[in-house]
Amino acid sequence: MLKSGKPLRLRRLSLAGDDRHLLIPLDHSVSDGPVTPPGQWEELLKALVAGGADGIIVHKGRARTLAPDVLKTCALVVHLSASTACSADVDAKVLVGDVEEAVALGADAVSVHVNIGSDTEGRQLADLGAVARSCDIWGMPLIAMVYPRGPRIENPHDPALLSHIVNVAADLGADMVKTSVALPLDRMAEVVAHSPIPVLAAGGPPDGSDLIEYGTAVMAAGCRGLAVGRRIFSAPSPAALVSRLAAVVHGADGITSDMSMTTPTHYSTIVAGVA
Repeated sequence: MLKSGKPLRLRRLSLAGDDRHLLIPLDHSVSDGPVTPPGQWEELLKALVAGGADGIIVHKGRARTLAPDVLKTCALVVHLSASTACSADVDAKVLVGDVEEAVALGADAVSVHVNIGSDTEGRQLADLGAVARSCDIWGMPLIAMVYPRGPRIENPHDPALLSHIVNVAADLGADMVKTSVALPLDRMAEVVAHSPIPVLAAGGPPDGSDLIEYGTAVMAAGCRGLAVGRRIFSAPSPAALVSRLAAVVHGADGITSDMSMTTPTHYSTIVAGVA
């Protein structure tokens, strides 16, 4: 018998049941501003689900607006950290929600952002540890978004640094870690080898090159999934791009998407930032 709901929720984070994950962060509306033109939010959500996304990541207020039927085949991750591009220190993340609120919203997981090398690293680490404790109590999976960002970071793509970062996430209680990629990409295998927990590659290729090739390379390096936001929701057809990435993550036969639900959309009003 299950002693915790965490295994059930972790299973819902992988549509194909293969413990691989394609997550779409949509928390940019707090950090940078709207992710779609007016009136196109629900259309974007339907496109992501139709394409085969395993889960979306939103803040608690946005989660309250979701229609129950929208996420029938897609997990809900509630993001607990925030900062804005207007802040004096954009690397200073603070907690704006808690695990209990995520449970009440029906979330399948929560996520917390930590910037290693930032001026407020200590507080962010303390927040991650506190959230991990609550996650254990409530049986809630925890995705740690841990990045090398701040005045003390010389090379954010250094494999040794990233190997350290994934261990920080694991040691403080995360179930998965989303982080930057090593360069060259094949050195991401070193990071994965050092990680006690599944590693999700963040964003897209740093040089803006082909996203499918990027996804193929990081999955070949041993990553257990992708967490891509901006490159997807700014695409001319998010559903088509998600479908291609789902095939990369799960294998060509791993996901069957209902593309009949898809209406191609061009999201032209996108603010700058990191996925």
